[in-house]
Amino acid sequence: MLERWTRSLDFSGSGIGLPLLRDDSHTYPDHGSKFACKTLCILLYLGGAAGHIEDMSKRGYHHGNLKSALVDAVLSLISEKGPNGFSFAEAARRAGVSPAAPYRHFKDRDELIIETARRGYEIFAARLEAAWDEGRPSALSAFDRVGRAYLGFARAEPAYFAAMFEAGISPEDDPALRTAANRAFDALHKSCEAIAARMPEEKRPPVLMMSYHLWAITHGVTALFGRADDSRRRAPISPEELLEAGAAIYLRGVGFLPDDV
Repeated sequence: MLERWTRSLDFSGSGIGLPLLRDDSHTYPDHGSKFACKTLCILLYLGGAAGHIEDMSKRGYHHGNLKSALVDAVLSLISEKGPNGFSFAEAARRAGVSPAAPYRHFKDRDELIIETARRGYEIFAARLEAAWDEGRPSALSAFDRVGRAYLGFARAEPAYFAAMFEAGISPEDDPALRTAANRAFDALHKSCEAIAARMPEEKRPPVLMMSYHLWAITHGVTALFGRADDSRRRAPISPEELLEAGAAIYLRGVGFLPDDV
């Protein structure tokens, strides 16, 4: 039973003092007063509930933010420990949720890494597509921009880069991840296709093979020399110059560039 609460409330200067809560030993002056008291109690309850919900949201428990909070936690942990140096429970703790909370969205740690990598590929693809810019003003200059954008992404987003390429997951493991990864590769493939189209047909190499070769050169230079973390190797020239030289040697070898370029 509720304790007696005898404090009164004055309604709009009317001078009518009404008890907020009463037990069975008290009566209400009339039905209107009874309704007003009950309404006030409900509003007080809802106000407390709203405060509780707001507090939960600030702590990151809101279901609409949980996925993003967990991905942010993974990126933070990758930066500190590498893509294989933490557990599912550690990601939950870093996100500020219980160990059981991630299971609302992910069945295990691998699924959380896949989601992180997928988001990374989406950002990566958007930057490569912007750099390609439909091959303007020339295929070669656009190809050069794509390579620089590849380097720029690894430098700006080393945790995403590690989740995408170093966490032991394959794009074939998940349809959404495969779609995002293919979108990123398509930007590089389009640049190679445009270059090959400017070569004599009888000397034109298979475009897919050419794309894989130039991807390997670009990724190798990026992974070894272009990163922003401690795993980056030092070289006497910049990663951009290394990549430009490697691509030029390849393109000269397939007959796209003359020997004096």
